Amino acid sequence: MSLKLTLHTQPDVPLEADILAPDKLGVKEIENAPIYHGNVQATLADFFKVSGTADGELVLEGDLSRIKHIGAGMASGKLSVYGDVGAHLAAGMRGGSVYIEGNAGDWVAPEMAGGRVHISGNAGHMVGSAYRGGAVGMTGGEIIINGNVGNETGHAMRNGLIAVGGNAGDFTGVNMLAGTITVCGRMGIRNGAGMKRGTIISMHDTEMLPTFSYACCYHPAYLRIYLQYLIAQGLDIDDSMTTGLYERWCGDAVELNKGEILLYKA
Repeated sequence: MSLKLTLHTQPDVPLEADILAPDKLGVKEIENAPIYHGNVQATLADFFKVSGTADGELVLEGDLSRIKHIGAGMASGKLSVYGDVGAHLAAGMRGGSVYIEGNAGDWVAPEMAGGRVHISGNAGHMVGSAYRGGAVGMTGGEIIINGNVGNETGHAMRNGLIAVGGNAGDFTGVNMLAGTITVCGRMGIRNGAGMKRGTIISMHDTEMLPTFSYACCYHPAYLRIYLQYLIAQGLDIDDSMTTGLYERWCGDAVELNKGEILLYKA
């Protein structure tokens, strides 16, 4: 039986609760585990009803939109959340899996190194990105979001996969070092600005920066397998997109000019 925490009291100010990870909660004295309510130290029992046993799987229930750092630094185990979550979900995650049945705030899995995050709803800005002042964002793992995301998705990411089922804001893949970002909906402006390497895939036309150059129109063979995998994860991708043609744009010329943006051509 998994460990289950159900929110019984909504916090007045955001909770700092990086202890809410399956590999951080021990078997004993779970109710007394420390969290921070603003600048005041509290315990899990002050806000959550605890049931079950700690066996590597943690289930959270309730509106957790005011709770930050859930799953931060997680290295193993399974975390399932039934409700919305706050900012900094799975920050610095290294392993394990996180599933959110709801929406997430800003900074989903910043600087994650491994593991898997799947969000059924929407997410905010800076998905899989570097923190301000940091040189490298996401370095491994995968992030799948069925809904929409905000600005600067994959900022400075070096490796891994980000897949968005809905629309994305501006600056998708800004300063990208490597990795893959797929957006099934529409992207905003200035996508791939400053990218060095990596791939951005869009299922809709988008305004290209003048520092990107058109290369060709072709079908990347690997997309057949890759997009079928995303379809299995619940993303709305038409079968024709797995075999269709894509425009290839190379950039950013102000950097190494070794990145690419693939645009599906119906």
